[in-house]
Amino acid sequence: MYIGNVEIKNNVILAPMAGVTDLPFRLLCKEQGCGMLYSEMVSAKAILYNNKNTEELLTVLPQERPIAVQLFGSDPRIMADMAKRIEERPFDIIDVNMGCPVPKVVNNGEGSALMKDPLLVGRIVEAMAKAVKKPVTVKIRKGFNDNMVNAPEIAHIIEESGGACVAVHGRTREQYYTGSADWDIIRQVKEKVKIPVIGNGDITSAEDAALMMQKTGCDGVMIGRASRGNPWIFRETAAYFKDGSIMARPTDEEVREMILRHAKLLIRYKGEFTGIREMRKHFAWYTAGFPHSSALRNQVNFIESFEEFEQLVKTVGKY
Repeated sequence: MYIGNVEIKNNVILAPMAGVTDLPFRLLCKEQGCGMLYSEMVSAKAILYNNKNTEELLTVLPQERPIAVQLFGSDPRIMADMAKRIEERPFDIIDVNMGCPVPKVVNNGEGSALMKDPLLVGRIVEAMAKAVKKPVTVKIRKGFNDNMVNAPEIAHIIEESGGACVAVHGRTREQYYTGSADWDIIRQVKEKVKIPVIGNGDITSAEDAALMMQKTGCDGVMIGRASRGNPWIFRETAAYFKDGSIMARPTDEEVREMILRHAKLLIRYKGEFTGIREMRKHFAWYTAGFPHSSALRNQVNFIESFEEFEQLVKTVGKY
């Protein structure tokens, strides 16, 4: 699959997730065979005003490629100017968030609120595509609510405005992450446009990914929440796509090793104080389904050093 002039050799893709898809997590997913990564979403206005927190969000490493940096905003000129400002950084694609359902984003007319304004969608994509040489892509939802299901129309506007690819989450903004994702809307989008379409929503296994491809005709699959505490889903899906093989789930020892590797990466890039605290939520995801997982989650919230954390990890799956 090509997105613009960028070759995606493996069409199993990590979805952008605020507070999750930071540099350490992306590196782990890449090691496990993820074909393309996305950054956490970055505010175009924050880049404009040189917000100190954006530098960390924009930091990508060459070994992550191909990777998309995702911007959010609603002003076509600011979006285009900020895309131009960051274009020289070592990422391949600039993505636009038009799917975020969070109230503080939506109430600002950004994220999935843009689904309500097709003309503005076109102006944003056109301005950005003209401003940069790197491909501009967009992530959208099924629609804003059940009375405004317009993903095919929005995708067509994105294509006509110079967008190189569209990713579709099969839920409306009103649904957030509840109910079921509508895979048929992904099929409708695929039938409407010639640019690559990436399907997103309710993929929890390699078999789910293959079923989505079969049912929708989409060019790639995007995995989000099912990758939290489970970067192995990328190697499993890539293997299934390659030859139909079903890989064994990671052993308890592999899980313990991954948890410690994740913690070490967080500490390397963010320091021990922040790294250990951010690792708490990841630890909860990694240990979900293990015996005594609720007790483990409770214990990790009181841990402040890597040494303590390492001792706790050694107990995972042992009792």
